[in-house]
Amino acid sequence: MFPPDAGSAPLLLGLALGMRHALDADHVVAMSTIVARERSVARAALLGGWWGAGHSITLLGVGLLVILFRMPVGPAFGAWFERAVGVMLVLLGLSSLWFRHRHDRSHGGRARPFGVGMVHGLAGSGALAVAVLATMPSRAAGLVYLLLFGLGAVGGMAGVTAALALPARLGAFGSRGASWLTAAAGVGSVAFGLFYLTVSA
Repeated sequence: MFPPDAGSAPLLLGLALGMRHALDADHVVAMSTIVARERSVARAALLGGWWGAGHSITLLGVGLLVILFRMPVGPAFGAWFERAVGVMLVLLGLSSLWFRHRHDRSHGGRARPFGVGMVHGLAGSGALAVAVLATMPSRAAGLVYLLLFGLGAVGGMAGVTAALALPARLGAFGSRGASWLTAAAGVGSVAFGLFYLTVSA
């Protein structure tokens, strides 16, 4: 139940922002390198959920500092995360290209999307989520808002990664096509990462 001194609208905004946050272009590009060849929609959704969990850990850690100590989060803080995301996208793309002929998908497991989610925690609209905390009427409302944002991010990314795995699951690509799809995801991630570094410099 929501705290009595907080309206439901700001808290529901946390859930909506979390789901919207999962659709940020850099998140979709990053996860496409991880699930491009995944044939199990359920496993892809689970990997997306691990991304959301890692993302929520970072956001919750910083958000708690804002809630408990009313610490302001300046633009420079978010800019640092933006640059970190750019570097990570380049590395993910190169890794995807390197492992594109492997079929065991053992390179990373759930630790990989979890780590990717942690880095993405305060990039893009994640910084906006923390900024909204300053408008919450109480610490309890702020905590509920953060939890709802994290829940939205987990659910949103689980849906995104499940959708990314559908072509492989439906047999739209053969083994050669899957390899090219992985390569395309890798090239796209490198290109987007370099672009990200350029605009965040």
